[in-house]
Amino acid sequence: MYVQGLGLHEIGSFQDHEGFDGVMLQGACEGFHFEFTHHRAGHLLPQPTPEDLTVFYIPDASEWAHRCTAMLQAGFAEVRPYNPYWARKGRTFQDWDGYRVVIVQASWDP
Repeated sequence: MYVQGLGLHEIGSFQDHEGFDGVMLQGACEGFHFEFTHHRAGHLLPQPTPEDLTVFYIPDASEWAHRCTAMLQAGFAEVRPYNPYWARKGRTFQDWDGYRVVIVQASWDP
């Protein structure tokens, strides 16, 4: 889902490490990666809030539109953001567990 939607690629994975499976995903920037883990016993249910966000800034309008389409094709659902700022700046998507990704059509400027 995240590979297709965000254009990430797998850089590593593990199976049954003390009862956990996981995968590491990275984008074009090598300064970070995401690690998704799953406990095989499955004792915990995801409990995200509407403010559990990962935010991506994409300045190029055509790349931004492409990424938004890819998110829907990957199975993300577009949702209304809890914070209205994100509705003005981009689009918000939610994965199957309820975690949200915001795709902003702008450059990030600290």
